Amino acid sequence: MEKFVTLEAVAAPMMRVNVNTDVIIPIDRLVFLDRKELGPYALEPLRYLAPGQENPEFILNRPGYRNARILIAGANFGCGSSREGAVWALERFGIRCLIAPSYGDIFFNNCFKNGVLPIVLPSETVDQLAAEAEAANGGRPFRIDLEAERIRTPGGREIAFATDPANREALLQGLDEITMTLRRDAEIAAFEAENRAARPWIYV
Repeated sequence: MEKFVTLEAVAAPMMRVNVNTDVIIPIDRLVFLDRKELGPYALEPLRYLAPGQENPEFILNRPGYRNARILIAGANFGCGSSREGAVWALERFGIRCLIAPSYGDIFFNNCFKNGVLPIVLPSETVDQLAAEAEAANGGRPFRIDLEAERIRTPGGREIAFATDPANREALLQGLDEITMTLRRDAEIAAFEAENRAARPWIYV
């Protein structure tokens, strides 16, 4: 998993509420495509009016936001079915950071497992950031500093955010759940040895 320490990038304001995982990646794309192939289909129902016909009104199709790596979203982003492919699609599309007032619980946790930072801020603050992103029109970047837990806006404002310490450390180090578990290999081996001595009958 790619480390996330700092990110300086364009932020796109997509202030729809209740964007569910089927909008983020339609289920039929998960049936026929490999994880690495999902990027072009992220947010497909919003990005296209018909196959091959882009929706010119959609924020990520506008010239200034085509290379956005930060998505500022409305409340309850990633709600709906618990498909990890929603995060895979966004990450493959290029999104590394989300900023919203709230998320679907499973989607939120899946972000940390796949190198995407989901920041939670009050609705009023998210609205202000969206307004700054709209005014910048892709011309000036935001800076996300996970180590310091700070956002610097194009206008120079500093906004603090909080992240669960374990999730923060995993992103900073680029560790997925398996790698995090293997870091405790010595503790696991010690427990197994002690348990084997105390209860040998269960290892027969």
